[in-house]
Order: sequence, then structure tokens, then C-alpha cells
Amino acid sequence: MDARFAPEEPPEFASPSEVEEEHPGMGHLGTEAWRVLRIQTEFVDGFGMLADLGRAVSVFGSARTKPGSAEYVIGERVGRALAEAGYAVITGGGPGAMEAANKGARDAGGQSVGVGIKLPFEAGLNPYVDRGITFRYFFARKTMFVKYAQGFIVLPGGIGTLDELFEALTLVQTGKVTHFPVVLIGRDYWTGLIDWVRDVVIAQGKASPADLDLIRITDDVDEAVRIIRDADLECSKIEAESRADKAAAERRAGGGGAIAT
Repeated sequence: MDARFAPEEPPEFASPSEVEEEHPGMGHLGTEAWRVLRIQTEFVDGFGMLADLGRAVSVFGSARTKPGSAEYVIGERVGRALAEAGYAVITGGGPGAMEAANKGARDAGGQSVGVGIKLPFEAGLNPYVDRGITFRYFFARKTMFVKYAQGFIVLPGGIGTLDELFEALTLVQTGKVTHFPVVLIGRDYWTGLIDWVRDVVIAQGKASPADLDLIRITDDVDEAVRIIRDADLECSKIEAESRADKAAAERRAGGGGAIAT
């Protein structure tokens, strides 16, 4: 790595003046070209690490959830239940609810994955991650959460959790991902948000009533996993039917060109 850009590279969205201050005389273009290569490397590394993962579920929740708390215990149960249902568990790799889900998955003999982010207030991946990677760029990291998961389970969390939740909802709403269930665990925690979306956002015409159908909310861990599994089975059924229809169409097209003798 060029020493001019490491380890003190400016933040991801630094302005030209900030880059010049950090690297006098280097110019913004040179730093931006290096940044593109780093972004590309993060995608390549992430895809390489997760390509053979198999079926998985991304679990989100607060890094501030305390070990031993009721929410931490629920996170462990989520990770364990997903592993027992045959899913790898992907989290942000940090402490709190993420650690709980990774711990539950590992304790149940499942695959425990951490997709971390380099932050000044988080000390790397939690000790229950078996397969992990740390990103600099949030957008590259979030791609991994969606690309390799069959659904989201969202535990109580803060701004980062809300960002991940609404990212998932936007992708489902716009058809960028299909048959992708989003399950919120904790009625007391999430009901106020759901009420606001319905009574303010939808009531003012900023969203469709059908958008709320994209979200499932429950207090029951087993129900959450069942929602994920049922949607996954339905998706597999649709994919199998699509492949069969395509194969039949190809056979018809091949047979139609035959010359009778």
C-alpha cells in the first residue's frame, strides 16, 4: 500500500480541501482514484468470503445491549433457533445484540458470521464470530447483509439498526430483492414506530398502506424463524417452477425447429 494514503487516509466523504489538508500537494484526484480501488477491494473480499455461505439470515440490533439482559438473551435465542433451522447467522460483528446472535449460532453448531465496520468506538469483531471481515465503507458492508441473506430479523436497536431496517424495506418495496421477509422482534419496542409510519407517513400519502405488509412484528423467536423459513420455502418453490418453465420453453423451442421426415 502506498504510504501516502495509509493509515491516515481522510474519511470516506472528505471534501477536496480536507484531502489537501491531510495530504498536501497530492491533489484530490489521486486520492479519489485510490479510494475507488479500496472500495473495489472491499467488495471483492466480501464476495469471496461469503460466496459459499449457503442460506443465511441477517440479524440486527443494538451494540449497546448489555450481556445478560433480557434483550441479549433473546438475541442468543434468535441465533440458536436460526442455526437449528439450518441458517447461517450474519450480524454486524460488534458487541451487544450482534454478539448475542453470533453466540447463539455458535453454541448451536451453526455458522456465525460477522460483517464489521471500522469505527472509533467499536473494538473489532466479537469473539463469537467464526467467519468475519471488517469494512471501512458502510455501503459495501450493507451489500453483504442483503446479498447473502434470505431475510432480516431486527432486534431493538438505535440509529444504525434503523438504517439497516429501512434499507431492507426500501429494497423489498422497490423490488430489488424479492420474497425477503423483515421481522421485528419486540412489540413494546417497535409498535410506536409502526404506529408512526401508519398514522403519519401513510396517512399523509408519503407511503402506501401495503408497505406496512412488508414488516412482521412478534415477541416469539420461534414465530420469527418460522416466518423466515416459510418465505424461504416459497421462494425456493417459485424458483424451481421458474426453472421448470424455462426448461420446458427451451424444449418446445428446440422441438419446433425440427423438420418432419
